[in-house]
Amino acid sequence: MPPTRFAEKRLGLPEIKMKAKALGLTPSGNMRKPEMIHAIQTAEGNTPCFGKSNGQCVHTDCCFLLDCLECRL
Repeated sequence: MPPTRFAEKRLGLPEIKMKAKALGLTPSGNMRKPEMIHAIQTAEGNTPCFGKSNGQCVHTDCCFLLDCLECRL
């Protein structure tokens, strides 16, 4: 599966779970959205940086960018 690509919309939890499963990950029922995204980023060989930005990010091709820039972990 190719790495994530920037989408002009936010991904919902069902889409994130599908993406995780496509990468061979098994999201558990108690896993929160940021944890799932970190697992996806790691599985794709990327830094698990979701939600850790200061409102700016150089990874403009990330499909999680819109949510990430607003999220504060």
